[in-house]
Amino acid sequence: MAFFRITLLRSAIGLPRRSTDVLKALGLKKRMATVFHAVSPSVAGQIMKVKELVQVEECQYRLTKQEVHLERKPDPGYYLEKSSSEQRGDTSL
Repeated sequence: MAFFRITLLRSAIGLPRRSTDVLKALGLKKRMATVFHAVSPSVAGQIMKVKELVQVEECQYRLTKQEVHLERKPDPGYYLEKSSSEQRGDTSL
């Protein structure tokens, strides 16, 4: 079964109530929030009404909240080759 991965990129502030109601129906409340819905014509129609505000991808399975968080988490930007105690030759630890 395929799923739509829908991420809210832009806020609906200042838009007609119809747009905000569609976002609520999809389950999107905050920017950069991600929800998964099964592929269906009704969900596709809702997406088309707010297509300027969301990013949509099709995926094969639903990710958990933790998996989505880990996907977005950046690399630390560094890695440790040796700890400082190994470089000095300390064996007391």
